[in-house]
Amino acid sequence: MKLEEALPVLRDCIGISFGKLFSDLPKDLITNKGNVGQLLLLKIGLKLDSNLTDFDDGELKTNKAYPNGLPRETMFITQISRQIDNYVTNPPLNFRETNIYEKIRNLVFLPVCKDSKNQDEWFFTSLRHINLDKNAALFGQLEEDYLLICKQLRMHILSAADGFIHTSNGQFIQVRSKDSKPYSPIYSKQLGRFISNKNHAFYFKKQFMEHCIKNDTSI
Repeated sequence: MKLEEALPVLRDCIGISFGKLFSDLPKDLITNKGNVGQLLLLKIGLKLDSNLTDFDDGELKTNKAYPNGLPRETMFITQISRQIDNYVTNPPLNFRETNIYEKIRNLVFLPVCKDSKNQDEWFFTSLRHINLDKNAALFGQLEEDYLLICKQLRMHILSAADGFIHTSNGQFIQVRSKDSKPYSPIYSKQLGRFISNKNHAFYFKKQFMEHCIKNDTSI
């Protein structure tokens, strides 16, 4: 499915309580709302799989937000362990050729308000569709962030006392640890050693969602 095909259905989900919105899904899914994004994918008719992106040409994300849509938390993008040597080589892989670019190039995200203790009362506050091919300024900032983060990761490997990568930040994106026990250390084939004792991932910082909402960057 193309992202554009899903947009009308996704827009119709805005402001509808989860109790009504997902009433047609199997009971076991409705009672387990731990992953709102998966529920939304099933709602629009997509299967849950391991493909890099949710749509043939784009990605769907949700994030915990206040009732006005502004973010309460950061937003997970993608893990880095399999691509680590693309990021710590000097120079790093061209931004347009990376997994992170493929994940965020054509992105739709829906802030979700979970303020109620009753999950049936949760709702999506709005929808933002971001296409980096049509937003040169945002693309430029994210590319700059990517290059800065890659530089920080290399510096950590060379100068940190443990020789590991650590949290690295740009204006809108960051890399930080994302793992649970038993941890999955990151091994660099290029360096021939472990460069982290646990997995890490790219995240959108809250500043990214705030920027998109306040500046109405949706196309």
